[in-house]
Amino acid sequence: MRSRAAGLARFQPASDQSLLVYFGETITPEARECVLKLLRLLESEPIRGVRNLHPAYSSLLIKFDALTLRHDELQATLRDYLGRLDSVQLPPPRLVEIPVCYGGEFGPDLQQVAELHHVTPEWAIEAHASATYTVCFLGFAPGFAYLAGLPDALATPRLGTPRRRVPAGSVGIAGHQTGVYPFSTPGGWRLIGQTPLKMFRTDRPGMCLLAIGDRVRFAPISHEQFAALESA
Repeated sequence: MRSRAAGLARFQPASDQSLLVYFGETITPEARECVLKLLRLLESEPIRGVRNLHPAYSSLLIKFDALTLRHDELQATLRDYLGRLDSVQLPPPRLVEIPVCYGGEFGPDLQQVAELHHVTPEWAIEAHASATYTVCFLGFAPGFAYLAGLPDALATPRLGTPRRRVPAGSVGIAGHQTGVYPFSTPGGWRLIGQTPLKMFRTDRPGMCLLAIGDRVRFAPISHEQFAALESA
């Protein structure tokens, strides 16, 4: 029996040694689940010649050794994997709570975000902190998790001109996404708060605080609580 995932999947060569597998053209929970299941299956049953796997919201980029595999050979093997996705069991997601001090020096764009949506900063904070987010993939910088689930009422375009420096721990919004900057880097997301937690640490198992498939909640904290957690 053909799986639902097999019907959604579309292949597209990305280079002479990479292949994209798309699950639809839009970001949906079903597409995210298909990406996670295919990723899990390929990690548990590696294909000879595949070097790296790079998941995104609704696609998986597969890089391979062009001396070992051709695009058509990889696609043929992947069709078998796709046919088995319905039987793949994903582990129960972790729920990770991230404390955030919103607004002020920690969230310089909060006021503007609220004004763009004709709401108060307090309403925007409550809306952001009331949602449960899903870690769809990690990228841009080590430990940077792209989180889906931002309420539509808070969806806000990126800044017209990116900042030269975004402080580590900054919580930002870009379109329908939210995320936390693990390091001080340039960035164009709207900054609404900051967490004292370290998103990436070399002395932590796995190093990244968040992993693909995790659920995330943000918890508002005061300046005093931020200082106490930062120095702990």
